[in-house]
Amino acid sequence: MTVIKHKAQRVGIFIDTQNIYHSAKNLHHAKANFGAIVKDVLDGRVLVRAIAYVASTESGEENAFFGALGKAGIETRTKPLQIFIGGAKKANWDIDMAMDAVKLAPKLDTIVLITGDGDFVSLVEYLQNTHGTQVEVVSFGKSSSAKLIEAADDFFDLDQNPKKYLIMVGSVIDNIKNSRRKLQMS
Repeated sequence: MTVIKHKAQRVGIFIDTQNIYHSAKNLHHAKANFGAIVKDVLDGRVLVRAIAYVASTESGEENAFFGALGKAGIETRTKPLQIFIGGAKKANWDIDMAMDAVKLAPKLDTIVLITGDGDFVSLVEYLQNTHGTQVEVVSFGKSSSAKLIEAADDFFDLDQNPKKYLIMVGSVIDNIKNSRRKLQMS
């Protein structure tokens, strides 16, 4: 299928935050720059909604991250992090993300799934066949499901230009240290 992109195209973006976070961390030892990702993927088209599915903790340490998403024009849907016996942690958003995409599909020309999770193949096929929606997938290719990439109308591989879509953890720490030094010198 030919991918169609034009300025009047209505786009909905659905972000599997945990999937992208862990891919960036494990592949590149960095954090994902969701604002840059959304901007480039949108490519001048009309954004109807951008929703990030995130886990919240009792400590609230992630609140600054949620604020940064909001400043980038990304809504957050939060769910408490579940901690299982043995220490495993999980906040599964797959069904919620899929349901939101299905509900919004009639109002959209294109749905962008920012995830590499192969569990979304059925969603991609459903959206294409039932709603005629163009479905684009965005993720780090090295950690993405080949079946998901194959099912999508277009695939945007963040590994093609990782520096543009990552925030290097060391550089963030260095920036904080430099800011503190400047304040102390003042």
